[in-house]
This record gives sequence, C-alpha cells and structure tokens, in this order.
Amino acid sequence: MSEHLKYIIGVDIGTSSTKSIVQGMNGKITAVFQQPYTTQHPRPGYSEQNPEVILAAVKAGIRQVVAETGGAPAAISFSSAMHSIMAVNGAGNPLTPLIIWADNRSEAYALGLRSTPEGQLIYRQTGTPVHAMSPLCKIMWLREQQPALFSETALFVGIKEYIFQHFFDTAIIDHSIASATGLFDIHTVQWCAPALAAAGITAERLSRPVPANHIVTGLKPQLAQELGIPANTPFVVGGSDGCLAQLGSGAMDKGHATLTIGTSGAVRMAGDRPLTDAQARVFTYLLTDDVYITGGATNNGGVVLQWLVRDFLQQPLTALNQLVNDALSTESGQLLCLPYLLGERAPIWDSNASAAFIGIQPQHTAAHFTRAVLEGICFALFSIKEALSETAGPVCKISVSGGFTSSPGWIQLLADIFGQNMYLQQESDASALGAIMLAAETLGWPAPENTAETEIVFRPDLSRFEGYQEKYRRFVKVYQQLEVCLAQD
Repeated sequence: MSEHLKYIIGVDIGTSSTKSIVQGMNGKITAVFQQPYTTQHPRPGYSEQNPEVILAAVKAGIRQVVAETGGAPAAISFSSAMHSIMAVNGAGNPLTPLIIWADNRSEAYALGLRSTPEGQLIYRQTGTPVHAMSPLCKIMWLREQQPALFSETALFVGIKEYIFQHFFDTAIIDHSIASATGLFDIHTVQWCAPALAAAGITAERLSRPVPANHIVTGLKPQLAQELGIPANTPFVVGGSDGCLAQLGSGAMDKGHATLTIGTSGAVRMAGDRPLTDAQARVFTYLLTDDVYITGGATNNGGVVLQWLVRDFLQQPLTALNQLVNDALSTESGQLLCLPYLLGERAPIWDSNASAAFIGIQPQHTAAHFTRAVLEGICFALFSIKEALSETAGPVCKISVSGGFTSSPGWIQLLADIFGQNMYLQQESDASALGAIMLAAETLGWPAPENTAETEIVFRPDLSRFEGYQEKYRRFVKVYQQLEVCLAQD
C-alpha cells in the first residue's frame, strides 16, 4: 500500500488466536496476520491462558501488518473475547493466569447466587446471566478459595485491559467488555453496587469504564519502536468480539441477527434498549450509547469437533476437514449428540451439562458421530435463536461468520435446521472489521463500500426442516431427562 493511502489496523483477540487485519480508506483488506495459542486445563473445569503469550501475539500481529503495509496506521482498534479475568498487583504484574470464559470452577458460587433476589437483581441491572463464565463469579471464587492472593490483588482485569495497561500504564475497560463481566450496570453505565457487594470488592479494584470509541495515545517509546509505529498513534479501545461482530457483519437493523461459530458460538441482534428475559436466558451488552446487543452464546462450537477428532476418534487434527466433509454426505439417522462438552451457557446456563451421544448402533462410523456433533451444535444455536426471538422479537435475517464458514456444507446444514436463509459475506473477520468500522467512524472516515452484493445466500431445504424439528424436540427432551438423572447422582 502506498504511504498516502491511510489505513486502520483491527486487532481481534480471540480464544484460540489473535488476528490483525489492515483496511484502507477504500474499504479493501490488504494484510492479515494470525497468531495461534493454546488453552490449558490444569484441573477439571479449569480453562486458563498465559497472558504474556497473548500479549506477544498482539504485538507480533501489529508489527507484521505494519511492516507489510508501510507507513503509519491512522489508528489501531481492538476487539476481544469476553468474560476473561486475572488478578494483577500494584505494578500491573499477573498474580494468576488468565481465567477465560470456558472456566467453570466458580459454578457453585453461581448456583448459590443465581436464584436469589440479589442474583435476579444483578441480572436485571447488568444484563449478564449469573453463571460461572462471568468475572463476577470468578472473583467470588478467588475471594473464598485464595484469600491471600485476593488480598494482594490491586486490580482484576481482562486480557484487553492488561494489554492497554502494558502499552499505556492506564487501566481502562470499554463498556461492552464491562457489560459482560456481570459487574456493570448497563442502565446507569457504571459499576453495579449489588454485584460489587457480591464479589466483595469496590470499584477501585476494577478498571475505569470508557466508551468503545475512546482513544488513547502516548504509547511507550520502547513499544512504539518495537511495533514500528509512531508513539502518538491513536489506539481505539474498541469492544467485545460479539458486539463488534454484529457491527462488522452490517447487522444493525431490527430483526437482523448474526450467528457465529468459532471455538464457541453465538446468536445476537442489535437493539436500541436494554432487554432482559424473565427466564434469564439471554444477555444484553452495551456497545455504544444507544446500541445494545442482545443474544446468547454456546460454549460448544469448534472445540467439540477438535475433541471429537483428537480424543474420541484419536485422529490428527489435520483430518478434521475431511471428517466434516464425509459427515456432511452422511445421514446421522437417529444418532443424537448433546454437544455440552464444556457445560453450557445460553439458554440453559448449566455448567454441569454433559456431552452425550444417544442412539448408538453398530453401523455408526466416524462420519456418523461427526455428523451428529455438527447437528448438535446447530441445535444448541437454534435453541438460542428461539430464546432471542421471544425476548427481542422475530429473527428475520441471519448473517453468519466465524471459522465454520469455510465449510459451505455446514452453513447449508444450519439453514436446513433453522428453516431460514443464511447470508455469508465474503469477508469472515467480522469482529476485526467491526473494530475497524468503529475506529473509522471515530476518525470521521466515510463508510466503506456496501458489501451486500458480495453476500452468498444459503437457502433451506424445507423438506428436511420438519425432520430436523422433530429431532430438535428429542434434543431438548433428552437434555431435560439427562439433567434430572445427573442431579439425582
């Protein structure tokens, strides 16, 4: 790219990798860099990551795309996975690993709080269901299980906060990430007093909430040199991956939902007011002053396929794509999969939910099991769509994004199960694109060209829809019965 053509870098800090992309003022993507990393599970229910590895991935991505592109970026804007928390001391050094969304160690504390009047009030004020995923419950666990460390902690921060603290020595959190902590009042746009009391902390032990379009400058000189950018480069704090995927998918109209499947999955819609559900099945997060994102997330997306291939079928992960292709040309018949390998968030909010195969027969092969997993993930997302429709109104259009979009057959399966069209845009990096769009609007750039003409539409085979609806009813019933059995144990 010539130096006179301005560009913005979007950095998406995900669960399995960090991706950095470059978009010019003309709307074209000119550079992409992705750095993967791993999650550790040192004990059952634990899901942790090394924050230093993620910080290194963020720096490597910025450095690489700047070197490829040339010239200084007009801004760097961030998207990040939600619900992560770690303890840092007064010098900003980690006292714990990064405890991510999939970590269920605090489930007992979530169960103890959820059904109480206090827990119901916290849900209504924060828009975040009380669940082990939330930093609220993780802090409760740390206070009770590691009191010395809890006392030593100066701040509880998520991964994006940690990175901004490293870059600028400032502790800030954007409103959409804050909304996902279970500690932030989305009505008053400040930390929620009942939630703080439940966690046993004051607001001084959390970062300062700022709008998603908040700009920070004054990058540390040594870091500016390391990244190859001027120290006065504007950094836009950005938002959460879910909220920005909505923006990046162009799904801001009433009734236009996004559906994402990566490591996990989600279904969301934008609205102009905070919504809560009497059954506490869905979340509502604040993106900007007048935009709220309502929806639900499943813990179990691509991570279940990876487990299936690596641990259940005992094949190398390089075989995954072929197994998926074989599965999509195979009928699962009566074989049913509950994909709740990591417990579940929406709409059941059950950290103790278990994965299961039901109806196994001698003729079932690896392809049948893989097909059942694909269907199970789709059924879980369909259940979220149903709860979202009841809370926020009919879902009229669904735009899809995430790693699963590399498989057209999986998108078609989703269309058949939902009985609705699925719309795929050519660009799949919706969260990073959303971060760029937010920065572009903040800088006063004109909107990029309309991408509607690049959409691919996957239309449902309605002759299959009824069969899938019957199987979905079995899916729901099997979970309910299994839940009762496990509770009796």
